Amino acid sequence: MKLSAAEKLRRFYDQFTGDDSVLIVINADPDAIASAMAVKRLLWRKVSSVTISNINLIKRPDNIAMIRLLGVDLVHIQDIDKTRFNRVVFVDSQPDHSESFAGFIPDVIIDHHPDTGADAPFVDIRPKYGATASIMTEYLRAAKIKLSAKLSTGLFHAIKTDTDNFERQTLMEDVRAFQFLYRHVNIHLARKIEQSELRLDFLKYFKSALENRRMRKGKVFAHLGPVVNPDVCVLIADFFMKISSVNWSIVSGLYDKKLVLVFRNDGLRKDAGKVAKQGFGQIGSAGGHKSMARAEIPFTYLKGVVDYKDDKKLLRWIINKIEKRAGEK
Repeated sequence: MKLSAAEKLRRFYDQFTGDDSVLIVINADPDAIASAMAVKRLLWRKVSSVTISNINLIKRPDNIAMIRLLGVDLVHIQDIDKTRFNRVVFVDSQPDHSESFAGFIPDVIIDHHPDTGADAPFVDIRPKYGATASIMTEYLRAAKIKLSAKLSTGLFHAIKTDTDNFERQTLMEDVRAFQFLYRHVNIHLARKIEQSELRLDFLKYFKSALENRRMRKGKVFAHLGPVVNPDVCVLIADFFMKISSVNWSIVSGLYDKKLVLVFRNDGLRKDAGKVAKQGFGQIGSAGGHKSMARAEIPFTYLKGVVDYKDDKKLLRWIINKIEKRAGEK
């Protein structure tokens, strides 16, 4: 029997009492951050305290901007004293998603990823939803809570991000949540978060990519050498796809003793995930979707195969590994 939003909210509230100290554990990204904000708002004045804790290091400039501009108070998991909390909530994740979750027994799990069979006194997992933020918006509406501009903006940004502006799998429920949030959002704040993709020190990588790029029949290749953050490979790969004559973009960099490759294409009779897997799946982790993919190869697998410290040799090796496969897809 399908439960109403009001009944789900009632069962959610049944997990808590006024004396509870609640810990919300997240793998921080826009959807997890906004969903945690929503849980904290739902529990306002209903429990003794609520703390949001991230298991990961937050490095992406847009995520850092989201936390700063929306005033989200996060405490890293290493700084948490577990004994202080008697209730644990997971949002936008399930226990099997990371080893860092292993030390916590959740009382509540709310997520939109595929169900891993997670168990807790209260579980609400909806894999068909495009974002956990859409689910949390339904809870807030059922609770008849008047949303602040910052909370609305966070949830709005999360739905946009996780659905890739509704280009990925979504339901009408995601659209309804988005429409509801739009009435309360600070659109200038939302735009500022979205546009905070770059750090000043990233610009040197754009310069390097433009100067050292290689073009082959609509495919652009660029190797950046050592990078401070692999996200810069994503930013530059997306940037090259904005050029009308480019239908494939492959950008690589060296990070954390690995070669990281980011693949993008226009999605027309191409399969980036397949190309990544066929080219690099035997020597590292590789995969993705038709229009976007990623591969990571440890340096230990590259030794004796290619001199990864020589940027030109490494780029030639990457081009040779990819070009025939990308041309066929």
